Amino acid sequence: MAHSLRDTDDAHATRVGFIVSKAVGNAVVRNRTKRRLREIMRVRLDELSAGELFVVRALPHAAEADFSSLEAEVDELLVKARRKLDRRGRRA
Repeated sequence: MAHSLRDTDDAHATRVGFIVSKAVGNAVVRNRTKRRLREIMRVRLDELSAGELFVVRALPHAAEADFSSLEAEVDELLVKARRKLDRRGRRA
């Protein structure tokens, strides 16, 4: 999975988007992958600041990964994205 996290206008709610291409699998597999990622992010929304945008791009291996592996990878990506923003000085 790849990711992007950036600050946006604080007036907007936190937003999460998903990119799941046909390389992940057929429509059933892509939709299942999106549902799993949506649930993982739903329980983590409180960790994101108001106005943040987080985009998750599922790579083909996400279709075969078990739920706990996806959770661990998303958590790792959140940490990396925050560090990257902190280095760039975009967080208050």
